[in-house]
Amino acid sequence: MLVDDGEHRREVLGEGETLMGAVRDVALGLATLGFGLMAGLFYAFAVAVMPALRGAADRTFVDVMQRINTAILNRWFLSVYVGVLLPAVAAAALHVPAGGRAVLPWVLAGLLLYLVMFLITGGVNVPLNNKLDAAGDPADPAAVRRAFEGVWVRWNVVRALTSTGAFACLVVALVRAA
Repeated sequence: MLVDDGEHRREVLGEGETLMGAVRDVALGLATLGFGLMAGLFYAFAVAVMPALRGAADRTFVDVMQRINTAILNRWFLSVYVGVLLPAVAAAALHVPAGGRAVLPWVLAGLLLYLVMFLITGGVNVPLNNKLDAAGDPADPAAVRRAFEGVWVRWNVVRALTSTGAFACLVVALVRAA
């Protein structure tokens, strides 16, 4: 509601409007945090983990990646990786009735980029991880590594870029929402 005290015109929000604004802000903040955590994870693999393993012996490479594949499937990782979709979708939905023209396109772009990363993970990286795990203790670790490493690394870089783009979009949305 607009209030005019003779000198200044300003908008005064009702109690329901401020609560809804707080819910929108929390949803957008949680989505941004989650997208940032995922971008950081894929970035760390791209610039540190995989380059460090590049020089490892084939059997060591296979063993370490199998151990990583097992270790990463935990509630902390999965709660962010999958769970962040809830506040991201909520942030988008809550900005529709709020007339969030300055914010909504950025949230939707971020959500789209995150979904691209999600599809790459499920369509490329996870199947490669599963094949690597199925190899067990291979007789020819060099062949197993050749079938895995190059493709996995390339697509992980794409995941790092798309998730970083998703994070950047939500940072812009946060700035515009402020």
